[in-house]
Amino acid sequence: MKFYLLASLLLILNVTKLSAQEMSALNVLEKAIEYHDPNGAWQQFNNTFQVTMTTPGKPDRVSDIRINIPQDYFNLVNKRDGDTTTYTLNKGNCTTSITDSIAQAGARTPCETAALYKNYYTYLYGLPMKLKDPGANLAPKVEKVTFKDKKYLKLKVTYDEAVGSDVWFFYLNPTTYAMEVYQFFKGEPDGAGKDTGEYILLSEESIVNGIKMPKVRAWYYNKDDTYLGTDTISN
Repeated sequence: MKFYLLASLLLILNVTKLSAQEMSALNVLEKAIEYHDPNGAWQQFNNTFQVTMTTPGKPDRVSDIRINIPQDYFNLVNKRDGDTTTYTLNKGNCTTSITDSIAQAGARTPCETAALYKNYYTYLYGLPMKLKDPGANLAPKVEKVTFKDKKYLKLKVTYDEAVGSDVWFFYLNPTTYAMEVYQFFKGEPDGAGKDTGEYILLSEESIVNGIKMPKVRAWYYNKDDTYLGTDTISN
């Protein structure tokens, strides 16, 4: 009897282990979303948070960011070295403190910059929920990798041409499924994207609108590990 009980227990453990090993990328992504946004708050996100960017050799930039997903509203106030710049997109209508007369010739327009900021902040602070947006293509395979001496579950995401050309990788804690690193390349890292892009180390957490957001994001070049700067949620 003891032999059969032991054999049954080993079978259950092996099946459970096999099931975990065979989890699809979509299963893993759903668990990451459940960790970061347990109440499904992102689609109704309406809040303000402050981010301080620290860059070597430059004054800090403090950004007050308001994102209202249901109302399609975005507002950004950047403060650096005594200067203040504002950008607002309200249902696609743009207003900004930057006028054409002070915009750099040949550079993107102030409203193009506003759209860039909106996409940047809603993407990075909306992760991993944003990985289910139309145009995001999640590779079906989950990789088990070691990065910076830590073990992770690694997801790969590419985008439709109309959305973007960067190739993204997301490194999740294999126990909690929390995001701990993300990384992007300007193309496939084994081809055109070699020696391009950056990786971002995530640490600590801030609860904003019920969502667990990475509080600290430290940026580095993929090619040589050069440190670029750190974004910190400061409120």
